Amino acid sequence: MKREYLKKATLTAKSDASEVHETVKTILADIEAGGDETALEYARNFDKYEGTVMLTAKDIEAASALVPEKLKRDIEFSHDNVRRFAEAQKATVSEVEVEIVPGMIAGQKAIPVDAAGCYVPGGRYSHIASAIMTVTTAKVAGCRHITACSPPRPGVGVAPAIIYAAHICGADRILAMGGVQGVAAMTFGLFGLPKANILVGPGNQFVAEAKRILFGRVGIDMIAGPTDSLILADKTADPLIVATDLVSQAEHGYNSPVWLVTDDRALAQKVMELVPGLIDDLPEVNSQNAAAAWRDYAEVILCSDREEMAACSDDYAPEHLTVQAEDLDWWLNRLTCYGSLFLGEETTVSYGDKATGTNHVLPTSGAASYTGGLSVHKYMKIVTWQRATREGSRPVAEATARISRLEGMEGHARAADVRLAKYFPGVNFDLTADG
Repeated sequence: MKREYLKKATLTAKSDASEVHETVKTILADIEAGGDETALEYARNFDKYEGTVMLTAKDIEAASALVPEKLKRDIEFSHDNVRRFAEAQKATVSEVEVEIVPGMIAGQKAIPVDAAGCYVPGGRYSHIASAIMTVTTAKVAGCRHITACSPPRPGVGVAPAIIYAAHICGADRILAMGGVQGVAAMTFGLFGLPKANILVGPGNQFVAEAKRILFGRVGIDMIAGPTDSLILADKTADPLIVATDLVSQAEHGYNSPVWLVTDDRALAQKVMELVPGLIDDLPEVNSQNAAAAWRDYAEVILCSDREEMAACSDDYAPEHLTVQAEDLDWWLNRLTCYGSLFLGEETTVSYGDKATGTNHVLPTSGAASYTGGLSVHKYMKIVTWQRATREGSRPVAEATARISRLEGMEGHARAADVRLAKYFPGVNFDLTADG
């Protein structure tokens, strides 16, 4: 059967894309030209904050004292899980050395970038977990300097729990500055910071656009849009669990798509019946966000069987993908496009968002069709090297000279010629491009 939309979105993430490019470009140019003072001026206008921008050790100590002990233990638990998972990821990258031809050895090594800039959202919600996810992975990768940057709240500053998390996870400096001005400060090396080699972490459309514009001058993890989540559920799924999981992700923001794909009409109808009540039961701000996201962006799709469900999911390439269905191994082996996969009702996207150890900085808006999320590998450059004996370089030099001449690149050819002439005097080589 053809996919049947029991609920169809009236908007998509792209529909709501703001025309922010010129605004962001102007701010970046102003700050690059004006330096610290211009960044502070933008911070006063946008953050409505005039306190300490670069936190001192005393500031961090004072903020940490405000964090309840129970929350500290939870942050430390999450940090430990993320750290151990990142260490396991790092172990998958090994140095390589292979003898290509006798006497010609080529290799690979992984080198961490020098300075990482980690953006931690702190506007609508205090994203403690984002500090853990971004700073911990940079630390495990081996970055020499890590800056954590988070928007302060007027008259208050950065949330103490974000400060504590960034500090224990390994941030060398913590910057109380949000939005484009915060991204610019890390990129341009303001306030005594080293210039960032890579920018990571989620943010609003202005932060995302700043990263897009700066990409090339610095590396980025990805250009992220609004968070999105898809659930694959069959007749064995619990409608209440499915509905709760959809609502839990819709609360991220008014434009956060959530999708249910199922082959069971009764399940779909029950979930649609439950969602409004679950949204109404949330605190006001959360409820408003979830209600708008469900109304304008959510979809419920009925498919004929699990193969059609899987194909539908791969087409959407969701950031978060949950499977609440029979035969989890089949789904694990079949599904190919997602940022992070959650198999069975015993796990949930919320676990991955906060404390499982896998990273929650993930590709959105269909980007999971070509990339994965933030990992320790994003901070590492996989570089190659080679060395050779003179005898080992001989066949490579001959091939290089002939290929270069066939391409018309005589300078390249002569770099090979001169070595053959030096290493093998008196030997005649056929280094022409002719057959």
